[in-house]
Amino acid sequence: MANKKRSVYVCTECGQETANWAGKCPSCGTWNSLKELALDSAPARGGSGVRAARHKPKRMRELDSEAEIRFLTGIPEFDRVLGGGAVLGSLNLVGGAPGIGKSTLLLQMCAQLEPGRRVLYVTAEESERQLKLRAQRLNVENEELYVLAETELESVLAAVEELSPEILILDSIQTVASAEVDSAPGSVSQVRECTLRLMRLAKERGTTVFVVGHITKEGSIAGPKVLEHMVDCVLYFEGEQSTSFRILRAAKNRFGSTNEIGVFEMNEEGLRCVANPSELLLSGRPENSPGTCVASVMEGSRPLLAEVQALVSPAGYNAARRSNGIDYNRAAMLLAVLEKRGGIPVGNCDTYINVVGGLSLDEPAADLATVLAAASSYLDRPLGSDLAAIGEVGLAGEIRSVSNLNQRLTEIARLGFHRCVIPAHVRHELRCPEGLELIPVKNVGEAVAAVLGRNRKQS
Repeated sequence: MANKKRSVYVCTECGQETANWAGKCPSCGTWNSLKELALDSAPARGGSGVRAARHKPKRMRELDSEAEIRFLTGIPEFDRVLGGGAVLGSLNLVGGAPGIGKSTLLLQMCAQLEPGRRVLYVTAEESERQLKLRAQRLNVENEELYVLAETELESVLAAVEELSPEILILDSIQTVASAEVDSAPGSVSQVRECTLRLMRLAKERGTTVFVVGHITKEGSIAGPKVLEHMVDCVLYFEGEQSTSFRILRAAKNRFGSTNEIGVFEMNEEGLRCVANPSELLLSGRPENSPGTCVASVMEGSRPLLAEVQALVSPAGYNAARRSNGIDYNRAAMLLAVLEKRGGIPVGNCDTYINVVGGLSLDEPAADLATVLAAASSYLDRPLGSDLAAIGEVGLAGEIRSVSNLNQRLTEIARLGFHRCVIPAHVRHELRCPEGLELIPVKNVGEAVAAVLGRNRKQS
C-alpha cells in the first residue's frame, strides 16, 4: 500500500512548523502566515535506519585555526560592512526595496574585482540585454564576467559545474525555482530548498555566493525567516528613492561585526562610496539655529556624527503630540525627564524630533543631544554650531557614560567642533583632543544651565 502524502504548515515569518493549519501562528502570533508544505513520502520500514556518517568527529585541538580566507570586492564601503572583504565559500544575502540599488552594487563589484576572478551573474528577473545595457551605463568591464538568464536552479548549478566560477551572483532568490519542488517560485518550500542547495554549493566548492532578496512592506526579507538563519551574512540596503544616499547595513555577519554600515551616494554613473559620512550628514546644517544638537553614535566600529533636531511648540489642544525620528517611547521618556529634572515644561507642548540623514538612533549615546535640542527649541536659544553632546540620560536625570568615548571625541574634534558636553564622572579618564573643550555635567539640569544659561529655579 502506497504511503500517504504528508504535509506540514510553515510560518513565512518565523519558520515555525505545525501539523494543522491555523489562522494565527502559535509561535510569532502573525495572522495568515501559515503555508502548506508537502513532505517526501515516509521511508520504508525495516532496517536499523542508521547511516554511516559523511564526516568523522575531530578533536578541537586538531581543527585548523587559520583565519578565513578573504578577498577584496574593490568597493571600500562594501568591504567594511563585510568585515574586511568577502569570505571564500560564504553565502551572503543582500536585501532591499525594489530599485534601491542592490543589482547596481553587485554589478559594480564585478568591475572592481582583481583581475582573474571568474564571476557568474545569474539574472532571473531581467533579460541578458537589459543587464548588458545597465553594465554599459555603469562602465562595467570584466573579461571573466559571465551572464546567465535563467530561473531554474538545476540549470544554474549545471552552469556552475561547467564554468567553476569563484563568485556566483543570483538575482534574485524569490524568482528562482527548483524542478524537484512542486510549488511556485517565491514560496516557502522553494526559497528554503534553493537556499539550502546554494549553501551546500558554497561550502563544498568554496564558491562565494551573493543572493539578492526582496523585502516586504514591513522591511524584512521576503520569504521564510529561516532564510536569514541559513546564510552567513545578511546585508540590508536602505535609503529613500527620492534621495541619493544609500546605507548598507550588516544585520548578521558570521565573519565580522554586526550593525556595521557603509554609506553610498547614487548618481548617474552608479554608486559612489562616501568615505566621510559624518561630514555628509552634517552638510547644510543651519548656523546658530535653536533646536539642533550634534550627537556622536557608533555604527559598528565607526563613529558617526548625526544632527538631532527638535521643534517644541505649544499644543493647540489637551493631548500633546509626539513626532520623532528616534524610538517613540524613548523620546517620551527623555521629554518627561527634561520637564521633571531639568525644569523645562515641555509636557503640554507638541514636540517633533528628527534625525537628519535618515539614520535610526537606537543607542543611548544620543539621549543628551536629544534633551538639549528640545530645551534649546523651547527656550528659543541656539546651542552654538560648535557644540556636540554625548551621554545617556537616566530617569533620575543623571548623565551616564557610554562606550568608546575617546573614539567619539576624536571624530568630533576632527570635524571642527570646539565644545562637547560629557558625563562628569569620566572626565579624568578621557584623552581630550587638541582644540576641543570638554564640558562635564552630572545631570540634565547642569547640562541645560551650562550651555543655555538657565537653571531649574528660572521659569
